[in-house]
Amino acid sequence: MYQLLDGTTFLHRRRIFHRDLKPQNLLIDKDGNLKLADFGLARAVGIPLKPYTHGVITLWYKAPELMLGSPTYTFAVDIWSIGCIFAEIVNREVLFKGESEIDELFLIFQALGTPDESVWPGISQFRDYTPVFPKWKPKPLSIYVPTLNPLGIDLLSKMLTYDDTFRISAKRALVHPFFNLSSFRASILF
Repeated sequence: MYQLLDGTTFLHRRRIFHRDLKPQNLLIDKDGNLKLADFGLARAVGIPLKPYTHGVITLWYKAPELMLGSPTYTFAVDIWSIGCIFAEIVNREVLFKGESEIDELFLIFQALGTPDESVWPGISQFRDYTPVFPKWKPKPLSIYVPTLNPLGIDLLSKMLTYDDTFRISAKRALVHPFFNLSSFRASILF
């Protein structure tokens, strides 16, 4: 996870979105060094911020703002993907395994609760948002990643925050207490 966040920080500092982070695009050599791969969907950030295509990111790792038709998006779409990868590494299975965008959204909503203006200001302005989505209450993330320690749950919750303005950045994630070596237990991670 640390190497993935470090590589993503490198990209984001250079104002590049990867836009397709998933396990298949992470290469690990025999020494355990991780490299990001497949930059076919990567894009430099335009100034001023302008709308980008929503046809990016493999469904299971796609941030909800993309599926809801947000007119713009930020580096936070990569962080959502990393959160999904994190949970998948821990569980050894995909966290939200939807078969369509609406199925994917509903799986996310069932776990994290159905978002509304109170938890995600501006969501009602997204093109594909509707106030008649089924109303699910959030469940503790520990239900979905039961072997992850409390610091890992805290980091994951910051990666899977609905409002992308509050989603943790890759740079901030690198200094999260989860990566403090004195509290590190590899057996809890994998």
